[in-house]
Amino acid sequence: MADAGRRLACAALLSAPLLVRAALPDAIVRIKPSIVVVGTLMRSRAPAFELKGTGFAVGNGTLIATNAHVASVKLDDEKFEILSVLAQVDGKPQIREARIVASSPEHDLALLLIQGAPLPALALGDSSRVGEGQSIAFTGFPIGSVLGFTPVTHRGIVSAITPIVIPVDNVSQLNAPNRNRLARGSFPVFQLDATAYPGNSGSPVFDPDTGEVIGIINMVLVKAGKESVLAQPSGITYAIPASHLAAMIAAQR
Repeated sequence: MADAGRRLACAALLSAPLLVRAALPDAIVRIKPSIVVVGTLMRSRAPAFELKGTGFAVGNGTLIATNAHVASVKLDDEKFEILSVLAQVDGKPQIREARIVASSPEHDLALLLIQGAPLPALALGDSSRVGEGQSIAFTGFPIGSVLGFTPVTHRGIVSAITPIVIPVDNVSQLNAPNRNRLARGSFPVFQLDATAYPGNSGSPVFDPDTGEVIGIINMVLVKAGKESVLAQPSGITYAIPASHLAAMIAAQR
């Protein structure tokens, strides 16, 4: 009986990676139709559409979640620049005009309302149940148009749940955003052992097994200057828990 139990345990361990591999591809298929490029459109510019970050459909499908720092870009009204999203619908790119309907600079979150038919909305999971060591994945546009506007998925784990203000060696290293967060009060965020890039801002962080969104990528730890983020990525990324996004969506009803 003991030998039979050991064989069953070994079989379960050997099959576990196969289950993980099967779950993530299925989740990606469900996630990708909801992912959009958030950017600006200026007809007189070449290219006319310019990427600012990633977003994803939530709520009734006409709402797009992204970062506040992605959506709050200065538009050139004289040249008729407008906030827009680029979505893939039935395999064809569609540019939809968008406007900000809610923004939380404190949590670096924004909700956009897009024109046209709803997109498939992603379900939000319970981010309060997320634990350190949990597997995650996120989908977005890591290096913008360099790789083409095709959603790319990365995977990793939640390596820590930590205050949003990143520790520094001395007070002189505190930048303006960190000083502002200290003044408003901190809150826990997910530190991810996963490599993200500037274009991933606003990407949904999801549970590979369920496809439920548990966080939103909002920043990457850069070891040196901004110029080194592509050549020398730190592999440390931060995400805002989805509970803050859920509260924003509920306030729209």
